[in-house]
Amino acid sequence: MKQPGKVYLIDTNIILRYLLEDHQEYSPRAKAFMMEISKGTKKAEILDVVIVESIYVMEKFYNIPKNEIVDKLSKIINFPGVANPNRSEILNALLKYESLDIDIVDCILAAMSSSEKVVVSFDKDMERLKAVSEVL
Repeated sequence: MKQPGKVYLIDTNIILRYLLEDHQEYSPRAKAFMMEISKGTKKAEILDVVIVESIYVMEKFYNIPKNEIVDKLSKIINFPGVANPNRSEILNALLKYESLDIDIVDCILAAMSSSEKVVVSFDKDMERLKAVSEVL
């Protein structure tokens, strides 16, 4: 049986340098790496915290509109080399983040919720997100 290959955990700075192409040295290196992920020749996982931090930086520091952020991150999440076990939940959260005035963390919590994983929150947005949740 073939052993599974190495899976890279991508840091926010790699995603930002790739998307923003704003650093003379790092952006080309990030692009080369991400192109391998896009072709599936390397495998990577993008953790939820990296998605959250990427959104925060692009929105707050670079003033990139939500729809552009969601478009860019959705494309990356859909790269053949991205091996996120929660890919559909992240994509669902990104769509909710784009269409509703609700922060990404709540969108991710709602997308991950189920009858076995109930969100506990005081936040009324969980109803709008149709999360499986309970209010304390």
